Amino acid sequence: MARGINKVILVGNLGNDPETKYTQGGMAVTKISLATTSVRKDKEGNTQERTEWHRVTFFGKLGEIAGEYLRKGSQCYVEGSIRYDKYTGQDGVEKYSTDIIADEMQMLGGRGEGGGGGGGGERAARPQRQETAQRRPPAQQQQQAPMDDFSDDDIPF
Repeated sequence: MARGINKVILVGNLGNDPETKYTQGGMAVTKISLATTSVRKDKEGNTQERTEWHRVTFFGKLGEIAGEYLRKGSQCYVEGSIRYDKYTGQDGVEKYSTDIIADEMQMLGGRGEGGGGGGGGERAARPQRQETAQRRPPAQQQQQAPMDDFSDDDIPF
């Protein structure tokens, strides 16, 4: 049994374009700033918004995909884990950072809605999951056509 769970799920908008760098070994490391906004009403009934900013890091193939398709304003879904780091700055003062290390990412929104190059609905996951998705027989892959060709009469509710 696992000793603990460290899981973060975020849906938000990018505050800037992704920054991609490569390690000496050639692995992509992409960083984004993701904003999540919650809305609530105070005692007087006024709407109060609170925006939280999250530093998200993607590694490897997922980093390459995020760097290529995400853009400032894009809406995306991110799954990962939270990491706290402590380091000493150039001024000798101890500093702390909180980062989200992404395991999965899905671009949200359609064309023209900040979905990042019209990539709305595309899913990028860990490489082993992509491989299993690519190994499906061609008949199963063809059945996964976009659901844009249905009318409201086809909806059962």
